Amino acid sequence: MIQEFIETRAYSEKLCEPLETEDFVIQPVEFVSPVKWHLAHTTWFFEVFILTKFKNNYSLYNEDFPYLFNSYYEAKGERVVRANRGNLSRPTVDQIFEYRTHVTKALKELLETNSAKKELLPLVEIGIHHEKQHQELLLMDIKYCFGHNPLLPVYNSDLDERSTQKIDPDWVKIPEGLYEIGHKGDGFSYDNETKAHKVFLQSFEIKSCLVTNGDFLEFMEQGGYENPLLWHAEAWDWIQEEKIGHPLYWQKTNEGWKEFHLSGLKMLDKSHILSHVSYFEAAAFAQWKGCRLPTEFEWEVAQQHFEWGKRWECTESAYSPYPNYQKAAGALGEYNGKFMVNQKVFRGGSGLTSKKHTRKTYRNFFHPHMRWQQSGVRLAK
Repeated sequence: MIQEFIETRAYSEKLCEPLETEDFVIQPVEFVSPVKWHLAHTTWFFEVFILTKFKNNYSLYNEDFPYLFNSYYEAKGERVVRANRGNLSRPTVDQIFEYRTHVTKALKELLETNSAKKELLPLVEIGIHHEKQHQELLLMDIKYCFGHNPLLPVYNSDLDERSTQKIDPDWVKIPEGLYEIGHKGDGFSYDNETKAHKVFLQSFEIKSCLVTNGDFLEFMEQGGYENPLLWHAEAWDWIQEEKIGHPLYWQKTNEGWKEFHLSGLKMLDKSHILSHVSYFEAAAFAQWKGCRLPTEFEWEVAQQHFEWGKRWECTESAYSPYPNYQKAAGALGEYNGKFMVNQKVFRGGSGLTSKKHTRKTYRNFFHPHMRWQQSGVRLAK
């Protein structure tokens, strides 16, 4: 646990090495958080949920930090409005790294000496995976910031967003039956992956590979974004109001379509896996193909038959509690349960997901119009 904690903390800081100081502070839209805030918030999580509870005579590093770096934990008090995180020019980036060093050292010492490990270790494990979540968010947010900078800066020319796949045109056939869903046994999972339970599925088929850029370009060229019959009513209003006509990081140039990556702006590769589309766009594309999106239960049952983990995959399922789900007591109960409304479940992981973080039962969730996450599309019928 100590080694995993130290490696996780170090990796967050490694992700920041290509950045300039100015890159740490920007927040172009409300749902994107500054890099500096991610670094501080993940540190605040370890400090407030663990150190203040388990380390004898521990005092907060800075009395103002809980207000500045709490995210949404109402039980932990007041906090800066999310849209104002980019206004925090102080504390400085250097001070945030000093804060990280202080908390990392204190928690390492606690893990080496504390006798109440039965209660302590599960919280540390949650903290580790919480930081891994923010590592992916950090990359998503950097990509949004750089992708909306007119200079289109390169974050890392060698970064691989895992856009290639083995093309398999087959459909996987799954017979009807009663299947067990959810996490069971040893190993880490979030509370929203439990309780394990049974669901009945009608027979269905699911595609072996993900939708490609070329597939989606054909949808666009055949007027997919102009055909109201393909779209949910709310989705149609959204594409009209926001003037949506292509995936988030595509750009039409004199040379043809290009796509922005963390490694820079490049000509669109039609064979690459489609990414950064919303549930709205995924559902419209599926209808255009005469198919549909899989439910999260169909995805989980079928996942052993195809490669996954390169894109968060849109599902048709609403993010809701499993039978017998119980929120954790106290502030940690706000981690997942409070978001179980008006969101869609995404399964699998992405090319930006940190190692040792995802699994077949992992349930991520996004509002139907969001597309800054590295999402993709797998068809079902």
